[in-house]
Amino acid sequence: MRGKWAAGIPPRNFTWVIRDRLAISERPGGFAPNHRRVRRNEEIIWLRAQGFSRVASLLPSPHNLAAYEEKGLPFVHFQLPATGDVRAVLEEVFHWLHVQITSGERVLVHQDELGDRVTGVAAGYLLWSARLPSAPQATTVLERQIGHPMGPAGRELVALAAELAPPEPPAAAGSARAPA
Repeated sequence: MRGKWAAGIPPRNFTWVIRDRLAISERPGGFAPNHRRVRRNEEIIWLRAQGFSRVASLLPSPHNLAAYEEKGLPFVHFQLPATGDVRAVLEEVFHWLHVQITSGERVLVHQDELGDRVTGVAAGYLLWSARLPSAPQATTVLERQIGHPMGPAGRELVALAAELAPPEPPAAAGSARAPA
């Protein structure tokens, strides 16, 4: 492929949450009725060209997963349910993100659209990982990054993040003691 499309196109509503580490967007190719295969392929090309090492889908369905596999873009699928208790899934997402980000990986997290659920997860991660000290601050930061207020569904995810156990701090070098 040559010309201006050789590097692909960024996913719609692409936003950095943590510069060069964690980004959010709508699903590559667009959401349900607006989904276009050609656009999805162009956006996956762009993600690979930008050095993204993983895509995390929060969709309840396996949409796009075969396309990521076909294009050689590693992915993980966390089925974030629209209703019910999401604590276990949130904890799994946060731990996974923490490992990826602290390892220097570049990750994109998406749902169908860049709505309250994916922004709530991103703000929740910032709070859970102690990158920001409070739920209101995490919410405000994400609202500024995406350019509009976060609704109740997103705010609920941020509140849940505050209830989850934070990541284990790394062990200090030389602090391990040998058994007696």
